[in-house]
Amino acid sequence: MENYVWFFPIAGLLALVFAFLKTVGVNKADRGSENMLTISRAIREGAMAFLAREYKVLAIFVVTVAILLALGYKMQVQALVAVSFAIGALCSGLAGFFGMRVATKANVRTANAARHGLTGALKVAFDGGSVMGMCVVGLGTLGLSTLFIIYRATLGGSGMTLQSQLTDLVLPILSGFSLGASSIALFARVGGGIYTKAADVGADLVGKLEAGIPEDDPRNPAVIADLVGDNVGDVAGMGADLFESYVGAIIGSMVLGATITMAGSGSFSIDFVLLPLMLASIGIIVSIIGTIFVRTKEGGNPQFALNLGTWLSFPIS
Repeated sequence: MENYVWFFPIAGLLALVFAFLKTVGVNKADRGSENMLTISRAIREGAMAFLAREYKVLAIFVVTVAILLALGYKMQVQALVAVSFAIGALCSGLAGFFGMRVATKANVRTANAARHGLTGALKVAFDGGSVMGMCVVGLGTLGLSTLFIIYRATLGGSGMTLQSQLTDLVLPILSGFSLGASSIALFARVGGGIYTKAADVGADLVGKLEAGIPEDDPRNPAVIADLVGDNVGDVAGMGADLFESYVGAIIGSMVLGATITMAGSGSFSIDFVLLPLMLASIGIIVSIIGTIFVRTKEGGNPQFALNLGTWLSFPIS
């Protein structure tokens, strides 16, 4: 399987290219009336402003922790865990950033498409959501596999066995990637969740109860803030959370694979370590194919269309 190691970053790049194409498709959809555009622009500007402010704080945290990790190891080679940490945090932040940029564009386009029918609305909504999913798996697979290839080629001496190189150097250093992803997920998910909940309660108490403005009426500024928080917490925050879970599962499986020996001969095989990356890469291709089948006719069941894409992916995989 080691001969196919370059397939993993290629699959990650394929996911990012697919996300880019879906982004282009979403941008071409009609944005609706001027009133819809005004409201959506306010939500988009607020969401991006919040995310920019949040990422500025997180950047300071990531740099600080990376420096502490680099100084905390006596061996210079092991200090590379700080590099993995910083790259993992960067990829996690990018996944949330790209996903939310498209989501805030897809929201109003989905609403406008829904005025004309179900088919167009489902397409815009699903395409917008698939960008986040593909950015998560694309950046995760690309980042992990690229670092693995580099560490595998550069770390360890000629006298070190393959198993020792992986268990003592490559995988412990690579685990910093998951740690970086987890740090971003923690703050992005919690920070966005607190923001949206505070805005939601404020909109209901002040707008609906005190001012008599109907619930979720855009004339209430707190409603706009609530919708901003929904995008920040449920899109960018959830994207970072999914990214952390995704890469954590892969790295954990790779570590388990490194402890397994070949049955009978007892010799170590790198195939067990590479298997999680292989499955993740194949999963990207299968998922892209599965999106083709997520379609429905007017009056159809959107849930059935979503299930169909999943069901038809099974025989492909």
